[in-house]
Amino acid sequence: MATAVRPPKNRAVRAAVHRHEHLSKQGILERAFTFAFRGLVYAQIWEDPAVDMEALAITPDSHVVTIASGGCNVLSYLTANPRAITAVDLNTAHIALNKLKLVAARHLPDYQTFHRFFARANSRANILAYRTYVRPFLDETSKRYWEGRDMVGRRRIGGFAKGVYKRGLLGNFIGAAHLIARMNGVNPKVLLKARTIEEQREIFDREFAPVFDKGFIKWLTDQPASLFGLGIPPAQYEALAGDEKMAVVLRERLEKLACDFDLKDNYFAWQAFNRGYSEDPNAPLPPYLQKAHYAEIVDRVSRIEVRHTNFTDYLRSQGEGSLDRYILLDAQDWMTDQQLTELWSEITRTAKPGARVLFRTAGIETILPGRVPDEILSKWDYRAEESLDYTKRDRSSIYGGVHLYVLK
Repeated sequence: MATAVRPPKNRAVRAAVHRHEHLSKQGILERAFTFAFRGLVYAQIWEDPAVDMEALAITPDSHVVTIASGGCNVLSYLTANPRAITAVDLNTAHIALNKLKLVAARHLPDYQTFHRFFARANSRANILAYRTYVRPFLDETSKRYWEGRDMVGRRRIGGFAKGVYKRGLLGNFIGAAHLIARMNGVNPKVLLKARTIEEQREIFDREFAPVFDKGFIKWLTDQPASLFGLGIPPAQYEALAGDEKMAVVLRERLEKLACDFDLKDNYFAWQAFNRGYSEDPNAPLPPYLQKAHYAEIVDRVSRIEVRHTNFTDYLRSQGEGSLDRYILLDAQDWMTDQQLTELWSEITRTAKPGARVLFRTAGIETILPGRVPDEILSKWDYRAEESLDYTKRDRSSIYGGVHLYVLK
């Protein structure tokens, strides 16, 4: 029997988030966020890999450097056939999840077992598969994490027997949102009964939109801590809200998720409204879980390297002009001007001609002008029209902007 382990303190996360004094209002919020962020946050990443791969124009010579998060996109990028992928993250739970996925892709015996483990993620057979095929090849740190217990005493690997997408900070947030919706007379799964986009719109307008007009919802969403479950620190909360009330912004983002994409094509909507992927054999899934890509994933998984480090620190270890694809997710929303400048200095130093940088923002506009020095930013071409198109087509729907920069 493995002993319970406590995840190591994420000093790097604290360094990234903490900007204010301990006892100030913002300082207390920042420390509350890092406390919440110390465990698993995203069992599934919430950036659309189809948009990513189109924007990045990955080639067989590309070396992709990305923030790991839940690992879905790291594996999905393999379908674009890059030469190498380096996934970095400050969250030790995300590192453990990525390493679990890599070992599973290498050693689970077939697609059915791999699909059951990560697409269903709710079968006792997954625990036997872990012990038989995964555990013998997992590094000791990741093994201790998965065989240890979470804050309520559950063995972490047990999440794959009981619905891992219902766990983690985001999974708990979605569960709380479902509870609040039911308290207001709405079962979120009702949206999944829609057969057309027109029906999706009708259900959203009738069932979901009125909830955001309720006084309690307006008050609750005005509290920055209410969005910690989305992985949104205090600094990003302000960018997300902008000049609007948060309830208005959240309703708009949920409306896009519910109404702008056919449910048959949007696995993000299934995660939000079903708390897990559909069990329909033709259900939408991330590319790495699709049967058509399984052989590619298994064949190319050795191209992925996972590192527990800061993005900028990793770049400092790389040679000049050695990289060409960078994916920052929404991490820049957390950063100070100095941190942004250090990051983009290293991106520019390590970038090959034609290199591409993709990132997302809680707000609509790119955050770089006026914060990164012109002598650095002037070397990059911001693809404004393409970025607007990518934003519109991002099925996850939670970000205000998807932004593409290309080295001139």
